[in-house]
This record gives sequence, C-alpha cells and structure tokens, in this order.
Amino acid sequence: VRWREAELNPHVRATIKWGQIKKEARAIEKVIRCYGEDVSRLVDVCRQTIVFETVGALAACFEAIASDQHTELIRVKNRMSEGFDGRASAGFRNVSMNLRVRDDDAKSFGVDTHVCELQLILMPFARMKGDAGHARYVAFRNARGE
Repeated sequence: VRWREAELNPHVRATIKWGQIKKEARAIEKVIRCYGEDVSRLVDVCRQTIVFETVGALAACFEAIASDQHTELIRVKNRMSEGFDGRASAGFRNVSMNLRVRDDDAKSFGVDTHVCELQLILMPFARMKGDAGHARYVAFRNARGE
C-alpha cells in the first residue's frame, strides 16, 4: 500500500504508528560509543518501521523501494539473511536500510541529502519490540557498549 492510498483508507491509517526522532541523549551516546565522535555517521535520527505479515510482502516492499527512481539506498542490513548471526542482535531480525529521498519535494524542503532509516520487520518481531522488548534490547546494547 502506498501512502497516497493509505491516507485515503481510515482502516489502514489507523494501523500506522509514526516513529519518533532519536532522542538527543541517545544520539550523543551513539556518536561517542559507536562512531568515535564522528557525527556524520549518525544516520538514524529520523526513522520509521513498516510491519509485514509475510516475508513475501516484506520482500515486495523492499523491491519497490530499491527500484524507486526517487530513492537512493545508502546501506542495507539484511538481518533476515540465513548468513546473519542472530547472536549479534539478540535474535532480532529485520531488514534495515538507510536511504535518501531524491525528488522535487525533498529538494524544495532542502532535505534531499538527508539520510533516514527504514526498518522492514515481520509482525512476530514487531510484537517483541514493545516496551519490555525495547528495554531488553537497551540492556543488551549497553552490555555490548553500543
């Protein structure tokens, strides 16, 4: 479902939960812990998640984004890959991408060089991402010094 279709459908709109901008304290922590104080490497300040019922739907969405002429994929982390070691993410799986939107609207707002993060995730993992799941993730991340 594309946004133009979703915004016209009250049922679909009701299922959308907008992501929050990364909190300042976490952004500073990440720049220091992970990026050697190089703020230019912090690319997940603006982020969003799309949740899917099936792997096929997730893959179709990825293909649509990757083939969109107005989207520039900067990096893709495929935590759904068989080769991905789930121990690195405490078993969590998703496809995370950093991208830029390169269209006339983005240019007119001066954000066509801005990098944002988009996570594609299956419903069972989204359920685990609730408040308790996020608290476990923060403890895991802190134990690893990330």
